[in-house]
This record gives sequence, structure tokens and C-alpha cells, in this order.
Amino acid sequence: MDSPATPAAAAAPLSDSQQRHLLHKLDLFRLQGRDRRGRAVLRVVGKFFPARWVSVEALTKHLAEGVFPKLEDRKFAVVYVHSGVRRSENCPGISALRSVYEAIPAGVKRNLEAVYFVHPGLQARLFLATFGRLLFAGGLYEKIKYVNRVEFLWEEVRRNEVELPEFAYDIDDEMERRPVMADYGSESDHLRLPHGAPFMDPAAVSCYSMRCIA
Repeated sequence: MDSPATPAAAAAPLSDSQQRHLLHKLDLFRLQGRDRRGRAVLRVVGKFFPARWVSVEALTKHLAEGVFPKLEDRKFAVVYVHSGVRRSENCPGISALRSVYEAIPAGVKRNLEAVYFVHPGLQARLFLATFGRLLFAGGLYEKIKYVNRVEFLWEEVRRNEVELPEFAYDIDDEMERRPVMADYGSESDHLRLPHGAPFMDPAAVSCYSMRCIA
């Protein structure tokens, strides 16, 4: 089931409590089911993120109070659904993404063992291949496994335990109608930078926009 839409317009910025209520209402983060290795699954739907309305502070508070406490004592995997993400609607800035990652408690980071990245798209893959290790310390980049179709996700996750929004299945249907679209199944081997590629300063990376991965 798809989430309710974010507000079409607002006369004034949302308060901190309103932002957190919106995050809860949109069901951006949901802990449900297990993967094939028995690990808990945290489902994250990128399209549900109200980037225009929510600050980094409100997002980190929401995670700290409603999500992280449930993950500190258990091994888990993330199913990140990138389907339908649009540049101007649901992409936070890179500096925001990095701030949220740095706010994750050490115990939660240790327990995160896999990230299933559904419908990544070529631009997202190129972006992460270029900047992934700079943005995510502690080996998170190596835990990302690209899943180009929902049908391949069920090779990794228990299908009857994890609910995905309908628009994710619509992307798969579009791939069936357009066989020329790239279809690689599930992959853990990442794109690599060519030998001798120039080093990018992590401080400089923060000035980029997440628009490049939509």
C-alpha cells in the first residue's frame, strides 16, 4: 500500500513536533519481517521521505526515539526502496545524509549486516561507487547489495513478511514491457573507480546534491 502524500503547500515551516508526526504518518521506516538469514528487516521507502518539509534534526530525533532503540540488540538488514524517488521531492542533501549516518549509535551500526538497495538506477550506482566510501565510514558501502527487480529481492528476504508499496511492483512491470532496460538481478560487487582516479576530499563531497542519484 502506498503512503499518504506529503502536504502540497504550507503557509509556514512545520514545527519540530509536526515534522516528526509527519515522518511517523508517512511510514518511512518500518521494522518488519526477516531476511533469508533470519535477520530483522528495516524497510525504508525513499519516495516517502518529505525532503521539503523535514529537517535533519527532526529526522535524527525520529530515528533516535522510534527506530534505533529497536535495533540495538539485534542483527538486522535494511531494505531500501529507491523506486520512484524524484530529485526535487524526496532527496536530502549529501550533508544531511552524512549527518544522519553519523548520528546512528555505534551498537546499531555494528548490528547492520546488509543493505538491499531496490531499483538503484545507474546514476545511483555511479554516485555510490564514487562517493560511497567517503560518505559511509565503518564498511557500510561494502554491505550494499543492489537489487534491480523486486522479484530478486525475495531471494534475499522472506516475501510473506515484508510489504512493499505498489509503485515498486509497477517499476518491475515497466521492465517487463521494456526489455532493453538494464536487468542484473542481485549484485554485491560494486562499480569500481579506475586505477589512478583522483581522490575526492570528503569535505568537498558535502557540497554536492543528492539529486545526482535519483
